[in-house]
Amino acid sequence: MEELSSFQSLQALSALLSTPEGEESDEEDGKNMKQMARMGPGHIGASSSASEKEEKAVNSAYVKKNTKDIWDVEEVMEGTHLNDLADPRPQPEYEVILKQSVGTEDLFLGISRKDPSSMCCDSLLVRVRLPDTKASDLVLDVRETFLDLRTPKYKLGLHLPHPVHSGEGTARFITERAELEITLPMNRPLDCNNLA
Repeated sequence: MEELSSFQSLQALSALLSTPEGEESDEEDGKNMKQMARMGPGHIGASSSASEKEEKAVNSAYVKKNTKDIWDVEEVMEGTHLNDLADPRPQPEYEVILKQSVGTEDLFLGISRKDPSSMCCDSLLVRVRLPDTKASDLVLDVRETFLDLRTPKYKLGLHLPHPVHSGEGTARFITERAELEITLPMNRPLDCNNLA
């Protein structure tokens, strides 16, 4: 310990680390390095003027309109134009259920590759409870991703969890329970590959 902390060993270490007087020091190299360090990837290639940069910004593929709109019309989900905030009618109780067509070969033998997951479901069942409502009072509009149901007492605007075939669905009103059941086949483009 005494050898390392002595004054002589510190002087010897200092002599090893210092550069001799005849050789070049790293300070001159450091000055050149500081100039190079200021350069970045943007300095590679020919220099461009500010007007060229503005022109490139205008000609880019994404041109933002000079408006104060938060979103474009294309970004808004289907059916939002049917939402009427001034309409005081309440939303009825409803539930969305996924259905599968399962046969005995699926249940007992497992021949098809169906399983209990939602990927193997082929239709969507929407049950809506409408007390004190007649079947003649219902106005139902089904789109690919939106269901709109209106009665004199209730209104329901429902964004569906999966796209459906809107023209192929069925609806029935059960008067004993005052409940509307809407069955919609799901529109899944890769089902022919997944379930074949």
